[in-house]
Amino acid sequence: MALKIYTKTGDKGQTSLLGGTRVPKHHIRIEAYGTVDELNSWIGLLRDSITDKHVQGILIEVQDRLFTMGSSLASDPEKSKVKIPHLSEEDVTLFEKEIDAMDAVLPPMKNFVLPGGHQTVSYCHITRCVCRRVERRVIHLAENEQVDELVIKYLNRLSDYLFMLARKLTQDLKATEVPWKPKM
Repeated sequence: MALKIYTKTGDKGQTSLLGGTRVPKHHIRIEAYGTVDELNSWIGLLRDSITDKHVQGILIEVQDRLFTMGSSLASDPEKSKVKIPHLSEEDVTLFEKEIDAMDAVLPPMKNFVLPGGHQTVSYCHITRCVCRRVERRVIHLAENEQVDELVIKYLNRLSDYLFMLARKLTQDLKATEVPWKPKM
């Protein structure tokens, strides 16, 4: 039997965490994993606009890890007995290796750069900004409730990776990287 997409249990503005705890749909935990879902969708759009198979593979891995993160954030840490997957330190070091590889072939940054130059680069910058918002939401949640520290570390490194990927895409697509020159 297929699962129904609607349950009607949220019609009054509440939802259940894994473990059964009912919380308002505006709860910071819901905001955190809901924004992870938004990030996952932006990663999908970015992946769809990239032809490099290696980068597509990395982004598919990121999407998988974001589902893992969403599971973790959707669980009531005190009540859930549901076995869920976890992030690992290797998930973070993957980004560090990828960042180092891109850094080795990119010109050194001397200024901040303006987002844009090509639609794919712009998607990457928007995705990076959404990632930073997820990070802020998860940190806010962690101030009040238990959150795996690796989730925050992963998000921080993912946003760094997305910034470097935007620079690498700019180079690969022969777009112009426009430096920010503040008017004084």
